[in-house]
Amino acid sequence: MGDQLLRFAGFELDQQRAELRSAEGVAIKLRPKTFEMLRLFATSGGRVLSKQELMEAVWPNVHVGEDSLFQCIRELRTALGDERRQLIKLASGGGYLLAAEVVAAPEATPQAEASRPTPAAEVATELPAEVAAVPVRSLRTMFGLSRQAMVAAVAGLCVIVVGLAVAAPVLKPDLLFKRTPPRIAVMKIVDASNDPRGATMAAEVTGRLTDGFAKIQNISVVAPRLAAVAGGESAAAPAVSSDYELRGELQLADQSWTLRARIIKAGTGEVQSVAAVSISADEADAQLAQARLAAGAGHVLARRLNEILEPSTSSSARRTSSAGGDKVAVEQALASINQTTRERFGAAQAMLQKALADDPDNVDLAVALASLQMRGIQMVWFSPEEAAAVEARANATLEQALRSKPNSIAVLEATCRFLSATNHFVESLVTCAKALNFDPWNGSALYLIGLGQIYLGRFDDALATFQQADRYDTPPASRWTWLLGAGMTYALMGRYEEALPWLQRSIAITPGTGRSHFLLAAAYQRTGRFEEARVAMQEGLRLRPGTTRLSVWPPMKNASPVCVAAWERVVQAEVDAGLPEQ
Repeated sequence: MGDQLLRFAGFELDQQRAELRSAEGVAIKLRPKTFEMLRLFATSGGRVLSKQELMEAVWPNVHVGEDSLFQCIRELRTALGDERRQLIKLASGGGYLLAAEVVAAPEATPQAEASRPTPAAEVATELPAEVAAVPVRSLRTMFGLSRQAMVAAVAGLCVIVVGLAVAAPVLKPDLLFKRTPPRIAVMKIVDASNDPRGATMAAEVTGRLTDGFAKIQNISVVAPRLAAVAGGESAAAPAVSSDYELRGELQLADQSWTLRARIIKAGTGEVQSVAAVSISADEADAQLAQARLAAGAGHVLARRLNEILEPSTSSSARRTSSAGGDKVAVEQALASINQTTRERFGAAQAMLQKALADDPDNVDLAVALASLQMRGIQMVWFSPEEAAAVEARANATLEQALRSKPNSIAVLEATCRFLSATNHFVESLVTCAKALNFDPWNGSALYLIGLGQIYLGRFDDALATFQQADRYDTPPASRWTWLLGAGMTYALMGRYEEALPWLQRSIAITPGTGRSHFLLAAAYQRTGRFEEARVAMQEGLRLRPGTTRLSVWPPMKNASPVCVAAWERVVQAEVDAGLPEQ
């Protein structure tokens, strides 16, 4: 289907402008790769496109993993409001299709284009972003204007904008127009390994870092320019007009690859953030090694960049002097979220409550406390009455935080955890996907996405999400969560033998959760290892005394029937392994 303008399900796909528009004519932002995938779906005539076909078409001559494909699919579903997966459908046997009728819109002739009045929706695209983002239909409704009056009003605004543009040289630019996103140049990682594998490893890590930072929503990645050096060769030089540079070196020592990377402010040379990550040089899977090196550095640098672009807000007079202490309190609390025991949880909660009492206007502390307490709700460490009060306070805190810092990774993560803990799974998927827009290597967000997919009965998607998080393995303190998630998913799918290694690895990192031992007992029971099942159940009951068949269930509100039925089978296996009925 070669037509330039395609329509489906109330959307317009403009191939010439590479633009997706809503029914109101408002442009919907898509990354180039995501747009290309949507174009493939729209021009495929409704047929199923295999994963391999999609990857080869969207990333020609480049090897990418399925995680890149899944990221594009998630972004498309979010852009199309397709949380129920009714438009972009997973086909049986793998692959995806666009389940909507696609029709080609007639293209206007040049004469007709020149003579027709400019629609208000098109005029709006030339207005400042704050105005252009509001659908014209909404403006007419807000101000009660007729269509003719609306066109006249918009045209008047255009005159104002033109006047401001003429006055721009004598006015401060930031007062008129929103700044362009900061630019970062990802320089080629230097191979300092003295190993024949080093050059390839450094090049692949550079590519993965470039691809990852290109996904970040509030920055732009610019390619380094080539500078001539002696001998007629070329070497990477800083990109023109970049605000930041990412530089790094790859070394090999003591049978470990070590990547040291830093973000530097281009204008001053000031180092903004440093990251170092090491992996075993014995890792047989080269792509896994490259993914973990890139993710280990990228995760740390992306979060630091987000902190720079989304600075802390607090009206407290003591903010400057207490910033270091507050940062320590938040970091220790986050560690307690990720490596959870009841004792660590209680200590972290008390620490944050004290810090917040000293600085009640500190958004970062309030968000960290809300996020920590959501883990407490998920682990059933609050009574029902306490949980209800905590939930209400967290909801108010996060609503306020989202208004003041809508692009903050910490705020989006906490909101995602809140939505997951309160069983709002579709909303959680959307919010976690937003967090990934600012840190593509965020394993905590991927874990919560996988958890939402479990409760929605999408076990295959959940398993792929947890496996993607494991390939990144960032942040390391959270790795027990996605390991547990993968083991849980295998158990819910009845694949108990495959669940065992994931559950064992999770418990080896964080042995104090109780629920992990119950799942391990179920897996042992269903694989005929009855004595090991009994021992695992006893350990679970020691950690969570008083647990019975009735109380072992996670909250099932909003869970799909597929999920409920699968949990019933797992709980029965736990009962068979020795879990008390009452």
